[in-house]
Amino acid sequence: MEKPVVVFDNGTGFSKLGFAGNLEPSYIIPTAIATRESVGVPVSRLKCEDLDFYIGYDSYAYQKTHRLSLPIKEGQVNNWDDMERYWQRCIYSHMRIEPQDHTFLLTEPPMNPPENREQMAEIMFETFDCAGLYIGVQAVLALFGCNMYKERNTLTGTVVDSGDGVTHIIPVGHGYVISSCIKHIPIAGRDITKYIAKSLKDRHPNIPAEDLMDVARNVKEQYSYVCKDMEKQILDYRDPNSSKFKTYSAPGKTTGTPLSLKVGQERFLGPEVFFSPEKFTRDWDKPIDLCLDQTIQGCPIDLRRDLYSNVVLSGGTTLFKNFDRRLTSTLQKRVNDRLKSYSQQSGINPPPIECKINAFPTQRYAVWFGASLFASSSEFSGVVHTREQYQEVGPSIARNNVVFG
Repeated sequence: MEKPVVVFDNGTGFSKLGFAGNLEPSYIIPTAIATRESVGVPVSRLKCEDLDFYIGYDSYAYQKTHRLSLPIKEGQVNNWDDMERYWQRCIYSHMRIEPQDHTFLLTEPPMNPPENREQMAEIMFETFDCAGLYIGVQAVLALFGCNMYKERNTLTGTVVDSGDGVTHIIPVGHGYVISSCIKHIPIAGRDITKYIAKSLKDRHPNIPAEDLMDVARNVKEQYSYVCKDMEKQILDYRDPNSSKFKTYSAPGKTTGTPLSLKVGQERFLGPEVFFSPEKFTRDWDKPIDLCLDQTIQGCPIDLRRDLYSNVVLSGGTTLFKNFDRRLTSTLQKRVNDRLKSYSQQSGINPPPIECKINAFPTQRYAVWFGASLFASSSEFSGVVHTREQYQEVGPSIARNNVVFG
């Protein structure tokens, strides 16, 4: 019996691990690793320094005695030694498989340098001796996964991918990323968590510093939403007895101290940074709907209608309540205003353009889900690079991947 394909989607904040054909990843763990410092820390009980490291949630528990590293920054691997160790623990401790018996599907961000793909192939084939490897572009895989929930299958669309560390807007035409039009937004889930943490600390100075980020993250995930009108929402929260306020009660994850606090304007001001960034940060001043509009306008004119009508949300930071509705309404308004202006200047009435934002049940791990579907399809065997091909050609075999679909 053929062994299932192993799918690893390594993101800046979290990695999703699992077997192809499943609807959900088996593990979602932080992309973090704690390695032993060479000075001042005893070796492991096994007297084997190479094995004295921890990944995922365990790495945070050992950050006082080990060096905590985040091997992926803004989607790109910046420490290959730590990444290799991370994959090793994922394969043997979490997935509990023999890599030489399995084919692997790894994901990469758009515009990933070909040297990075070569490095990934070298590690997977040389270190782990895997049976086969395919490296898929995250945006294309997200589009592929979204097709399961639509009547018409297409690999033309715009992916808004926002995770913990970075937000990308990626246009895809017929399975090919239009790399010249990709927009990078330096705002993501981690920035919203930090904003909520600062706001909570100002109103509740008794929150232990060790628990603050965990509390902020829980508040963000449980209570935050996107509002229609920020000014009106601020007025709604003026009354301290308003039902809009929520009570957060839980013991601190690190200290164990019981915490009880009221959550107010943080609920909508955190996600609002995407739509009114100029009010929250000096690093960025373009709302996400403007970035999305500019991205599509920079693409070939014959693709624009399809790109507007198939905007796919991907990543945990797109899960805020009403995020898709707000983005639809603001983007549609920009498009309608431009068509109206064109009509007034030219006297020609162009056909309307419908903006459609696709939010679907698996959007939190949309890339992994799309990879799982693709790796279990009949197309996959025709595009994967085998161990024998690697031994014949070398790492350069991974420089180019066949576009599927």
